[in-house]
Amino acid sequence: MECKQVEELLRAQLELDELYVTQDGTHYKVIAVADMFGELSPVKRQQAIYAPLSEQIASGALHALTIKTFTPEQWKREKLFNMPA
Repeated sequence: MECKQVEELLRAQLELDELYVTQDGTHYKVIAVADMFGELSPVKRQQAIYAPLSEQIASGALHALTIKTFTPEQWKREKLFNMPA
């Protein structure tokens, strides 16, 4: 499965401000930014990302998945604190 396919599945079902998907072999990393995450617990945030990908996870097309979710404000802080010196 390609990163672009993962992005398309997520964007089709979620209203995301920013989305980054990277792949290392069978391991995928998703960074999603959306206002909706401000209203959700950490578990609900993970479930929101897993839901559109559930068929691919069940079939084995997606093997390992790391998810990081942020509100736009949290993302601004994250980028600020993780800027290279």
